Amino acid sequence: MGYLTLAGAITAEILATTSMKYSEGFSKLWPSLATAAGYLIAFALLAQTLKTVSMGTAYAIWAGAGTAVIAAIGMLFLGEAATATKVIGVLLVIAGVVVLNLGGAH
Repeated sequence: MGYLTLAGAITAEILATTSMKYSEGFSKLWPSLATAAGYLIAFALLAQTLKTVSMGTAYAIWAGAGTAVIAAIGMLFLGEAATATKVIGVLLVIAGVVVLNLGGAH
């Protein structure tokens, strides 16, 4: 169940961050409200996750997955350059999460 709530936290964080892009500095009401609601839900679900999943593991997965998916959304849908450096950076983030989960974040 912990990993299910973690997946929900990651999804909410990704939606909140994407909404923030469209809020134009919090000058547009609906994207701004979506940002606030998304982060509230993300942190609430992350807090629930920490009841059953170790903090190091949960945070590494949450931060790493969120970073990787947001970078991909930027490159695929928002016109950000998909440079080799960015792709390598995302792969390194993913590798770091994997390494933490294999031996260090328990």
